[in-house]
Amino acid sequence: MKTAKVIKNSTYAIYGLGLSGNSTFKFLKKKNVNKIYTWDDKKNKNDKKKFNLFKNILDRVDYIVISPGIKIQKTKFKSSLFRNKKKIITDLDLFYMQEIPIKSIVITGTNGKSTACKLTQHIFKANRLNAQLGGNIGKPILDLKIKKKSIIIIEASSFQLAHSKYIKPNFAAILNISNDHLDWHNTMGNYKDSKFKIFAKQDSSDIALLSDKKLIRLFRNNNYLSKLKIVKKYFLNNSIKKLINNDYLISEPNLKNLAFVYQISKMFNIKEKNFLKALNNFKGLPHRHEIFLKKSKITFINDSKATSFDSTKYALKNYDKIFWIFGGLPKLRDKFNFKGLSSNIIKSFIIGKNTIYFKNQVAKKIKYKISFNLKNAIKDVFKELILVKNQRFTVLFSPASASYDQFNNFSDRGNQFKKITRDYAKKLL
Repeated sequence: MKTAKVIKNSTYAIYGLGLSGNSTFKFLKKKNVNKIYTWDDKKNKNDKKKFNLFKNILDRVDYIVISPGIKIQKTKFKSSLFRNKKKIITDLDLFYMQEIPIKSIVITGTNGKSTACKLTQHIFKANRLNAQLGGNIGKPILDLKIKKKSIIIIEASSFQLAHSKYIKPNFAAILNISNDHLDWHNTMGNYKDSKFKIFAKQDSSDIALLSDKKLIRLFRNNNYLSKLKIVKKYFLNNSIKKLINNDYLISEPNLKNLAFVYQISKMFNIKEKNFLKALNNFKGLPHRHEIFLKKSKITFINDSKATSFDSTKYALKNYDKIFWIFGGLPKLRDKFNFKGLSSNIIKSFIIGKNTIYFKNQVAKKIKYKISFNLKNAIKDVFKELILVKNQRFTVLFSPASASYDQFNNFSDRGNQFKKITRDYAKKLL
């Protein structure tokens, strides 16, 4: 492991000046690093002189700090980056290179990691533990102000992990893995390998948490040094489950991920009654199974964060009498399987610029209408609702696809859904 002294005496190229890139630059300046070179594809795209300088610098610096999401194969620096691949690190690596004497928890997975991280922090704070949250959620990890006895909870994306080399958490958890981001990772094997990096530097004093049998087998085959803690799929017996008074957390995916949070809380000696008390006070994150409106027996759910069918299927399974709005940019090799789900869906409404693709996914399986955009889809849903007044239904916005064809991001998409829906509900229900 590297030391803080090594950080100060090294030279750096920062590729990408978004949140994490700017955070890294400020961090290195505070460490009195003298030689820092930067490049951003958007900000510097027409600066040929700086482009050539940065390209040459990549061969000479000690570390290349790359922003999450940058795919080496698609950059103008790809030959230089591949040649210097051993130098590439992320802001997460710089955090661990400091060797700060604190406890850290890294949580990753395809679905539910943001909620699991936020819930862990919520329970720790409710039990007077100094828990801070960073990484792929909230603040960039290098912006956190670390205090004595801090517990750092890190949400790690596959993009961050793919380039990371020095991550060494005391507690590391992979909640689940399913097809996602294959356009970036190319293969499922590469995607899994990125997730498993959270265990690579752990030693026998560290804990690895897994639930899925295939992932447990893969962990054992790789002979990692950390102690494996197998998390039971469902940790709650029926008597305890009855004590949960939080609608947001009783869906199938949240109960599975809750098992990880419960195991971690036990390792920090949090009593079960205190765990449950904090659980019932937890407010879910926006855009994730977010029940934001109930009116005239109709429940409206914003699940905009669902960017693949694997994410959406849990909502389709958890509710019935559903009017389902979906569509956007499809994920590579995503599979739509409606087994056990089609009877829950009354009708679906397709939006986005890939309507033919989604039509082919649902044709002859469920009833559908092509609405093209979100406003039309909401309007079409309310036409249906007006015809069946005073009956119980669920209006579910769970796109099963990425947002960038018609929206800035999933938050923009979800916020627009909520605003337009509230406007229609006020007028028509």
